[in-house]
Amino acid sequence: MSSKRTTLPSRSQALRKRAGRLPRPSWVVAGILVAGLLGWLLYRMPGAPTPRTGPEVAQAHPAGPPWRHGPADARFTLTLYADLECPFCKAYYPTLMAWIEAHPEASLRWHHLPLAMHDPEASQLARVAECAGEAQGHEAFFDAIAWLYQNTRGDGQGLPTDHAWPGMTTAIQACLDSDRPAAIVRAQADEALRSGINATPTVRLEDSLTGRSLLLHGLVEGDALLSALDLVASDASGAPGPTHAADAALSGDTRTPQ
Repeated sequence: MSSKRTTLPSRSQALRKRAGRLPRPSWVVAGILVAGLLGWLLYRMPGAPTPRTGPEVAQAHPAGPPWRHGPADARFTLTLYADLECPFCKAYYPTLMAWIEAHPEASLRWHHLPLAMHDPEASQLARVAECAGEAQGHEAFFDAIAWLYQNTRGDGQGLPTDHAWPGMTTAIQACLDSDRPAAIVRAQADEALRSGINATPTVRLEDSLTGRSLLLHGLVEGDALLSALDLVASDASGAPGPTHAADAALSGDTRTPQ
């Protein structure tokens, strides 16, 4: 008489059976965890944008004017005295901005200097940029500067009649209808004159560490700018203070603002 054999399930079979009986919510939770892990890994991949941290937000520029581009804690500040109808400034501006982008130790500060030979158009364009900054901040100001340089005919001719600035909003129009932008542009031009600056473009280079500064006239770029940084960074003189002005090979407009 043969006996009926009974077999015990193996450990692996038992595990599979138990796994097959996992309640549906457990699988949902597991899927969420896997998706979260994959998202975190993608977030940490090189080139992925990272959120701005507290210290980075704290380093943002205070509200303008003056309007600034570049790191708020940069050691060197290049103040650009410029006229939005000046052809030399128009040629120099994108080059200088690209240089600032490539040198995080430096930041750019804008200073209005409309020349009498280019007014009233130069001052009118300056007011547009000023109101863009007032309404939308530093980045909007420099976006407006770039657009105005790209579209103006220069030499006091202003924008073509069929070219209206595309960034107009009710807030910017309200600013333009007020006296604020004209007062700011005039005050900056007067300040430049009191400092002996009456040509565009002119750059004042300042080192916040040594306290030294240098005036650069004309289209100074590339290695010449790096040499200027080295000069103001040098403490060989033993005392802070302005250095002598340096001239570029090609100077800009030199007529006195109105």
